[in-house]
Amino acid sequence: MSGWLKIVGLGPGSEAMVTPEVTAALQEATDVVGYVPYVNRVAPRAGLVRHGSDNREEIRRAEQALQLALEGHRVVVVSSGDPGVFAMAAAVFEALEAGDAQWRALDIQVLPGISAMLAASASVGAPLGHDFCCINLSDNLKPWALIEKRLRLAAEADFAMAFYNPRSKARPAGFERTLDVLREACGPDRLIIFARAVSTPEESIRVTTLGEATPDMADMRTLVIVGSQHTRLIERDGAPLVYTPRSAD
Repeated sequence: MSGWLKIVGLGPGSEAMVTPEVTAALQEATDVVGYVPYVNRVAPRAGLVRHGSDNREEIRRAEQALQLALEGHRVVVVSSGDPGVFAMAAAVFEALEAGDAQWRALDIQVLPGISAMLAASASVGAPLGHDFCCINLSDNLKPWALIEKRLRLAAEADFAMAFYNPRSKARPAGFERTLDVLREACGPDRLIIFARAVSTPEESIRVTTLGEATPDMADMRTLVIVGSQHTRLIERDGAPLVYTPRSAD
């Protein structure tokens, strides 16, 4: 079987954060499949077909990619950040498990990328320097009650927390409720970081506290990090640094 499928991460935005391994895969590809803004990050060239689709068509997109590979194409499925973090890798495997038995014989690889979570953390220091968890605040694929349960348990366990998809026009109330839950569980002085469009020209980083945070500080391009009780802020000239010590009481 001559076709193959590689599921890759394009990093958070900067071309400098695309790994050499992913760059090589894109150079070998005959087809690139993904959400339109991510497909558009791949430069057109002779011999490459770009297949862009809407944000909520993950399974159909995965099925298309698997079928193209079965037909002998060299297919790259693109995600931003890392493909295994709230992105296309899981969708491809969902489609693989439920779909054509022939797809299981394909050469399928997942190539990691730099996640928005790690890029955001690095932009301010090391707030994820000790134990942490990562939660997707979108309730499109899971009920809000489950999100709130996980927020409370993560706060009780004193994890630093990284939040994807905090607030959109379609669900403006969810992040307001998230802040309320965290203030109740962690108190108003807990550090919170709003890292928007990290590694792009539109990058904006804001470090504040839960007591001062407001819902409009986040949108869908924002990665939000909430520290643990041990997370510290180092004041200095210019932007402060935030880190969580490697040890805990």
